Amino acid sequence: MGRTIRVGLLGAFLIAFNARAEVVCALGSGASSYDAKTDQRPTGDAMQLAGRMNAALSSTCSPKCPQIAIYRNTTAANAMLVVTADQAKFVYAPQFFTAVYDRYGDGAIIAIIAHEYGHALDETYPASWMKSGWTRELRADAWAGCALARSDLSSNDLAEALTAVSKYPPSTDSSWPLRVPALRLGFLHCGGGAAKFDSAVK
Repeated sequence: MGRTIRVGLLGAFLIAFNARAEVVCALGSGASSYDAKTDQRPTGDAMQLAGRMNAALSSTCSPKCPQIAIYRNTTAANAMLVVTADQAKFVYAPQFFTAVYDRYGDGAIIAIIAHEYGHALDETYPASWMKSGWTRELRADAWAGCALARSDLSSNDLAEALTAVSKYPPSTDSSWPLRVPALRLGFLHCGGGAAKFDSAVK
């Protein structure tokens, strides 16, 4: 069984999807190869970083934060949010997390988890500060920017996190110039400095 990120009500998010599993977002290809029967408990390191992301965003959505299980699975796309009638889960490919962590560090993993979590958060806690015309991927990016602002990253760690986010886009809305304003708005809305963000974007 997976571990759960945050407490909260997921009902509104689940109602939007029918009984079959639905991949809401996948970073990278391979979502069609995903085999849920091979889900495994996440590593302690992944849970520690998910906990940091949770701490960064929970004050924003409490008491309506979505409840999401987290799993690792070698058949998953790099990282993905999957929803069924009774569960939402974040699934990551362990080889992907290892490669991202080794190259880009903690902040990159936090940003990737926060992007996926942002999809669920957007369904249960729509944010009035986001632009109404944004796609769901851009809204998820804004939540990732918020999490990065509240994660107390150094300027270098923030730059590495943003580089990782640019290298591993979702399968839709993947244009980096479109994503940067969403990440920036989330970062600023949640207390990050404009100069710090702007110097970190490559």
